[in-house]
Amino acid sequence: MEKPKTTPKDFFLWAGAMVAFYWSVIAFVLLTFDYINYAFPNALTYFPVDPYQSGISYEMASIIVLLPLFLLLMWIIRRDAELDSSRHEIWVRRWALLLTLFVAGVAMAGDLITLLTMFLNGEELTTAFLLKILIIFLVAAGVFIHFIAELRGYWDAFPARKQAVRVGVAVLAVVAIGSGFFIVGTPQQARQARFDAQRVNDLQIIQSQVTEYYRAKQKLPAAISDLYSSLSYGPLPVDPQTNESYKYEANGKLAFKLCATFNAVSRGTHGVYVDTRAVQTVIGKGLEVAQDNYWQHESGEVCFDRTIDPAFYSPLK
Repeated sequence: MEKPKTTPKDFFLWAGAMVAFYWSVIAFVLLTFDYINYAFPNALTYFPVDPYQSGISYEMASIIVLLPLFLLLMWIIRRDAELDSSRHEIWVRRWALLLTLFVAGVAMAGDLITLLTMFLNGEELTTAFLLKILIIFLVAAGVFIHFIAELRGYWDAFPARKQAVRVGVAVLAVVAIGSGFFIVGTPQQARQARFDAQRVNDLQIIQSQVTEYYRAKQKLPAAISDLYSSLSYGPLPVDPQTNESYKYEANGKLAFKLCATFNAVSRGTHGVYVDTRAVQTVIGKGLEVAQDNYWQHESGEVCFDRTIDPAFYSPLK
């Protein structure tokens, strides 16, 4: 009996389906990892996880686009197979299924090897690590079971169960994406968070210009407009939403205040570096704020009190 030929349509349908499948699965795994990192932050990580700066939004978008695309392509593939049963025997189908089984099997084996290696090395098995291991194993096992059933024709023999699996995958995707909105927030909230991040960056620029002004003249600028007096400082940033100037106030010879109006309470860090040796935040009885809280803020107008340490800012020559 002559083997059925693989048409260009067959090849690109299966290639597209597999790319969409692998991409959406990887996005789902990475998305759950981000949730785990957010829920169980690593004590050894210097900066806490900022969901606005992580890949959560991209991973959510990948699942939203690629999972329906995969289901659509597989529906077209199965419809063609119902019209022509020889489509079950084409080489591209067998290769796609066997490759997926191989990748899933390797993922499960590697998962178990990693877990066992850490156990034998006496390393601490944290909750976050164990959850990630469990996620990889469950996803790989689910993929392996599904595609070996596909290869053996199980889903064709039990179409109701195949439909139940589709519904289950769709529900899981909706739950994963919906969970992201509780962490990242709505698109509008994410946009407001980016404005807040820009405000923090702008305040850092102004703070740097104030300290350079101090080095040049050994005094603080009396008003923020004084920073415009030299081209060396460059243009001053303004609020990205209102285009209004940020508030600056000198409080003595070494202390000054920077103020901005924020949309929401800060979450994590804004991915910026702070040199707390040179400009210190003074609160209450002279206690310094920890570096990871250096630019933390509430919603509304927030002022940051800064005190220059002259030991770190010698005059410019």
